[in-house]
Amino acid sequence: MAESFRRSLEGGHPPSSPVSATGAPLKGEPIQIVVATDDHTFDLDEASLEDILLRPDVRNKKVAIVSVAGAFRKGKSFLLDFFLRYLSACGSPDWLGNDDAPLEGFTWRGGSERDTTGILLWSEPFFCKTRSGEEVVILLMDTQGAFDSESTVRDCATIFALSTMISSIQVYNLSQNIQEDDLQHLQLFTEYGRLALEDNDNVSKPFQALQFLVRDWSFPYEAEYGIKGGRKILDRRLQVSDKQHQELQQIRRHISSCFDNISCFLMPHPGLRVATNPHFDGRLREIEVDFREQLQVLVPMVLAPENIVLKEINGVQITAQELVEYFKAYMKIYQGEELPEPKTMLQATAEANNLTAVANAKNQYSKEMEEICGGQKPYLHPDSLDREHLRCLDRAIDLFHSTRKMGGPEFSKKFEDQLQEEIATMYENFLKHNESKNLFSAARTPAVLFSMVVSFYVVAAVFGLIGIESLANVANLCMFIFLILMATWFYVRYSGEHRHISQHIDQLADILWEHALSGLYTKMAEHGVKQALQHQQKKQQTQQKKRV
Repeated sequence: MAESFRRSLEGGHPPSSPVSATGAPLKGEPIQIVVATDDHTFDLDEASLEDILLRPDVRNKKVAIVSVAGAFRKGKSFLLDFFLRYLSACGSPDWLGNDDAPLEGFTWRGGSERDTTGILLWSEPFFCKTRSGEEVVILLMDTQGAFDSESTVRDCATIFALSTMISSIQVYNLSQNIQEDDLQHLQLFTEYGRLALEDNDNVSKPFQALQFLVRDWSFPYEAEYGIKGGRKILDRRLQVSDKQHQELQQIRRHISSCFDNISCFLMPHPGLRVATNPHFDGRLREIEVDFREQLQVLVPMVLAPENIVLKEINGVQITAQELVEYFKAYMKIYQGEELPEPKTMLQATAEANNLTAVANAKNQYSKEMEEICGGQKPYLHPDSLDREHLRCLDRAIDLFHSTRKMGGPEFSKKFEDQLQEEIATMYENFLKHNESKNLFSAARTPAVLFSMVVSFYVVAAVFGLIGIESLANVANLCMFIFLILMATWFYVRYSGEHRHISQHIDQLADILWEHALSGLYTKMAEHGVKQALQHQQKKQQTQQKKRV
């Protein structure tokens, strides 16, 4: 094992190279491979990634990628530097080294502001041999902390999802306990990653090992430090029972369905001198004994050759060269527009609340309009239908405004606009339905052509009676032309041939309808309705007189 680890340290080092606590030169540096931009997007530094993974001694070897992710300022980079110590010391029993040696490697510092952005890889891969004797590569990955004041929900989800998709062991770094919001965030981030895995069959689990790491655990009397106490707490937190709300059950089932293996490790607090001293530089002398003892259990548990988890995609172990291509493909997905925008709990709830208000307002509009012109209701004049539409629209908007909604007026404005657009579409459908009840609309082309034949027949007869034969002949010619057009239209519709001819005839009929027959038919229809109403009124008056 030691010999295989030493391979990563071969080749001469300048005097200025950092030295690990064990005295071995610490070769390499953190390289940012995913760069956060000012417009909240991420770019992949392909050249830097290829420099690490396409080296001749690395490219064809299988890889294990250990990543640490979680909220910002919780000691992720600090922990990774102990991983570096272990790997640089070739896994020797005294890998923690000198009590007075400062901690070197990934950049870290105390304080409340974030230090890491994007995703970083240690530039020098480490080599080890598995139980089968195969030499593989170990990579260490550091990630931008979630939930700082400069990151959006999408930023956090993208970094965590990418980290989980790329890593073979994802260390989920938490503070003090596994809380319900930690599980909710894990559900959101892993689902965002699962969406990007288009090739996943939704049957096999998309991700590999998840290691909950609970830092500053303060209840050793309930569950002891280490993996045993962690299993006890993890079983409690992920337990699904019928007494739980459906939402809580779904979160736990989702997490269990995402990972091949889930474990938990409880770490004690490193001590007040670590937490409160602004000049603390990682010297073991200032770290509590309990913390150091648990480090000596945790780090080998993750990185020892017999415990390392090789990266698999769809059940196949991949090489460093293949990992480069997967990294590029995943980044393209997150740089595109295919994935939905992840939302905070408030955003998601407010959106659902406003969409419900939109749906209720639309249902009211639809119900009222159905009573006016839907189903077997008689044809209604377009002007009358428009007036009824505006009345129903106002009532729908009033209902939307009166519904209690989350998010405030500015947030709800876009949903009000959406409501008006959807009602406008519904009104178009009601207009078409109403127009279909119009005799001339139902069979406009043949009706218009027939009307023109009748009209010219009457005109020809009138001109013949008064002795203007030339005009009578012109009218007869026009009548025969429309007869031919009508016969041609019926033939084309029946045979299905020469459809372009029927389209031209339809266009002619539409022009004649809009500019000549529409107004005449409307007046005739209105006159007919008035006559019918007058007849009905007279009939009712006659019946009343008979009763008297």
